Amino acid sequence: MMKKKLIGPFKQILSLTDLPLKGSLTDSALNIITESGILVEGETITAIGNFAQLRDQQSSDVEILQLAGHWICTPGYVDCHTHIAFGGNRANDFALRNAGASYLDIAEAGGGIWSTVRHTRQATEDELVDAIINRVQALLAQGITTIEVKSGYGLSVAEELKMLRAIKTAQQHVAVDLIPTCLAAHMKPKDYNGDAASYLQEIATQLFPILRTEKLSNRIDAFVEQSAFSAAEIKPYFETARSMGFDITVHADQFSTSGSAVAVEYQAVSADHLEASTEQEIALLAASDTVAVALPGASLGLGCGYTPARRLLDKGASLAIATDWNPGSAPMGQLMTQAAVLAAAEKLTNAEVFAALTFRAAKALNLTDRGRLAVGELADFSLYRTDNYQNIPYLQGSLQPEQVWKKGKQIFTKGA
Repeated sequence: MMKKKLIGPFKQILSLTDLPLKGSLTDSALNIITESGILVEGETITAIGNFAQLRDQQSSDVEILQLAGHWICTPGYVDCHTHIAFGGNRANDFALRNAGASYLDIAEAGGGIWSTVRHTRQATEDELVDAIINRVQALLAQGITTIEVKSGYGLSVAEELKMLRAIKTAQQHVAVDLIPTCLAAHMKPKDYNGDAASYLQEIATQLFPILRTEKLSNRIDAFVEQSAFSAAEIKPYFETARSMGFDITVHADQFSTSGSAVAVEYQAVSADHLEASTEQEIALLAASDTVAVALPGASLGLGCGYTPARRLLDKGASLAIATDWNPGSAPMGQLMTQAAVLAAAEKLTNAEVFAALTFRAAKALNLTDRGRLAVGELADFSLYRTDNYQNIPYLQGSLQPEQVWKKGKQIFTKGA
């Protein structure tokens, strides 16, 4: 039998209970539990309430982890869109872009996404595993306990398998949950002799069955964009994915529209980017169950506008925020910094920010057992040494958790 643990007292527990999955949120709707504790048994939360009362109610076999000073507790964050399985570096792309070079200029100089594909193909599977683990540890230190990880820099059956197997192996060495996503439809590889339709058919017929057999991914992603795949090209691919029971997600409306309409049509769990979305696309997403995922790191990296987060929320959409950590457009990998920047630009409430990093981000991964602090939820949470949860977004990422807990176990201690 797993020993029970009581952790506290906390000045505040940011529970995020009783908040809807969709639409705008006011800070007054937040359920802040004061002078409180969390009782954990196994992987789940079994009680939340006044710390002194919970302590007095426990039998002698309960481990009491009593904290000194001011602490607050938040749910573990969910980074629902990353590309942290990659080889190489594209610092030169950033320099060239800031110096005024075009996408074509950068590609001709040996940069761009194809540069990452070449470096990732050159990396061994073990090298990719090590790289993933190192980046996971950096995200864990920020309080992130669930991380989506995409393939998409292999762009062949064999190389995509190498990436997805590396993600699966990395999971065996980290305590956080890694959610693998197949992004073989990132772009048509430059060394593929056929057309886009032929490439997509090859991936769907040859790779998809192996994903099922080896349990490498339950999620299929695609970049629907003028520089990648058109809506018409991607629909047969998604038809196959849906017929095989995969969840669908879409890189949508980053530079031009059409991706979000495809996402809604195929009941995608999320549509990610959306910087180019107009009122038409916003209305479509708001009327659907597809989560809109903002990726402010890409806006910062590319120097372009942000996802219209305020309008999406006001129309009734569900908004998540993720790092998009990748070597090209979003190399920062700092979730709270990006969320705070987006909040200032789009006028998001603290409630909307924390919802976007927790239970709404979990919904973008089709997960319903995390992102809130309540009885029966996974015991995924972060402990900050402060007396006010507002300090977390206010300090724009410089206030980091002292402890991170995953499934009832302390898996990170700051400075340890």
